Amino acid sequence: MSNHITTVQRIETPLHEVDAAAIVVGLYSDGFPRSASAVEDASDGIISRLNEAGENPGKLLTKTPLWNVAGIRAPRVLIVGLGPRESVNRQVAFQAASVAGKSLAAKQHERIAFFLPEDWSGELHEAAVAGALASSQGQDLYRREKKLFPPKELLWAETDADAVRCGQIVGEAVSLTRRLVNEPPQEITPESFAERCVSVAVQHGLSIDVWDEHRLERERAGSLLAVSKGSDRPPRLVVLSHQGAGKGKQPLALVGKGVTFDSGGLSLKTSEGMKTMKCDMAGAATVLGAIQAIAALKLPINVVGLMGLVENMPGSRAMKLGDVLWSRAGKTIEVLNTDAEGRLVLADLLNVAVESGAEQIIDLATLTGACVVALGTDVAGLMSNNDPWCDKIEEASRTCGEPAWKLPMFAEYGEQIQSNVADIKNIGKGRWAGAITAAKFLEEFVDDVPWTHIDIAGPSFLDAPKPWCDAGATGCFVRTLIEVARSYDG
Repeated sequence: MSNHITTVQRIETPLHEVDAAAIVVGLYSDGFPRSASAVEDASDGIISRLNEAGENPGKLLTKTPLWNVAGIRAPRVLIVGLGPRESVNRQVAFQAASVAGKSLAAKQHERIAFFLPEDWSGELHEAAVAGALASSQGQDLYRREKKLFPPKELLWAETDADAVRCGQIVGEAVSLTRRLVNEPPQEITPESFAERCVSVAVQHGLSIDVWDEHRLERERAGSLLAVSKGSDRPPRLVVLSHQGAGKGKQPLALVGKGVTFDSGGLSLKTSEGMKTMKCDMAGAATVLGAIQAIAALKLPINVVGLMGLVENMPGSRAMKLGDVLWSRAGKTIEVLNTDAEGRLVLADLLNVAVESGAEQIIDLATLTGACVVALGTDVAGLMSNNDPWCDKIEEASRTCGEPAWKLPMFAEYGEQIQSNVADIKNIGKGRWAGAITAAKFLEEFVDDVPWTHIDIAGPSFLDAPKPWCDAGATGCFVRTLIEVARSYDG
C-alpha cells in the first residue's frame, strides 16, 4: 500500500518571509490573531473591507482566498474562519485546518504554511495539524486523474515542536484508518489486512500475534469461524500489544469488527445495500490507527488491540438460518439472520479480550443500521455495562469533537435475544431497538469487565463530501481512542 507521507516542520519564520505556495491564516469572527493582523496591514485593510461588504471571513469554516498580497512572499493567502474566539475547541481547530487543507489539496503544492492563532494551546494546534494532514487525502486512490494532492511539506508556526510532532502522529493514524477503509475489497481481505497489521507492528515496536484459521479452530472460535465459512478467504484474528506501563499492569482492550466485505451471507443484501460494504471493517481499521498512534506517542499504558477479520459471503458452506454456533465462551447462538454477522465476530473477540486480563474494554463496529436510524450519520451510539466507564469515553469524544450519544441498556432489551433453541439468538424481536439488542448480545461475552460498545455505522463513511473531509472513510473515533488512552487511569 503506497501512501504519500507529508512531513510537518515547525517554523519561526515571519509570515511575510515564508517560502511556500500558500499560507493559511486563522481569523476569529470577533478579533484578529497576530498573523491575521499582519495580513490586514500588508493588504491595506482587506479583511476589514470584506467585513464591511458583509463577507464575514471570520465566520466558522469560511474560506477566503487572497492573491499576491503586497509584502508577503507567498503568492496565495487563505483565510479560514474560526468563529467566536470563546467557542474555539479541538473540533473547531481540527475542522478549520481540514477545510484549509482539503481546499489547497485540490492542486499539487510543494509547501504550505499554517499560521493559526498564537493564543491557542498545544492541544488545539495538535488537533489542527492532524486535521490538515488527514483532509488532504481522499478516496481517489485508483483514479488516474487525482482530485486531492497532499502537499510534500507543511510548515507550522505559532506553537512548539511537541504539538507539531503529536499532531503529525495523530493525523497519520487517522489517515491510515481512512486509507484502509477506502481501499477496495479485493485489496483489503482478512489476510492482507493482517499483513498491514504486521507492518505497523514492525514499524512501531508492537508485539503481534496473528491467528489463522487453524489456530482459530484450536481456540474454539466457532462464532467468528461461522461467519467466514461462505468465503474462500480464510479468516484472521490479530492481537497487537503495546506495553507502555510495563509488565503486571492490566491492559485496556480495544476491539474492532473487521468484516472486509459484507454481502449479508445467505440473508443477502440488495446491490444498493452492498455498495459500501467494504467499509464494514472500519472498527478494526480504527483500532489499528489508534494503537499505531498510542505506540508512536509512547503513552505509558498497556493496550491490547484485537481485530477479527472475515468476509461474509454466500458460498456453499455459508452459515444458514437455524444454525447453532458454539462460541469461544461456551455459549450457544442460534443464527436467525446471517447479515447480523458483526456481533458473531465480536463475541469471540470479546471473550479473548476478557481472557487477556483486560481491565476495561472498548469495542468499535459498523454494527447496525438501526443506530443510523436512531442517531443519523454524524453521531455514534454508545452502549455499556458500566456508566462511569462509558462517561469517560463520552467525555473523550466530546473533547475531540467526535459526537456520540449514550443509548439505554435496560435488562428488558436482553429478553429479546433469548432463544428457545440455544442460549441466545443473534437478532432481537423485529426491527425495534436493533442497535441496543445488538449491544445486549455483545454484553453476554464481557463477563463483569467494564465495557463500552461504540456503533460507528453512521459517521464512519460519508456518501458525499463535506468541506473538511472527502466522501468515503472519515477515520472517526481514532482521535477519541487516543484521548482515552492519554487520560487512562484504569
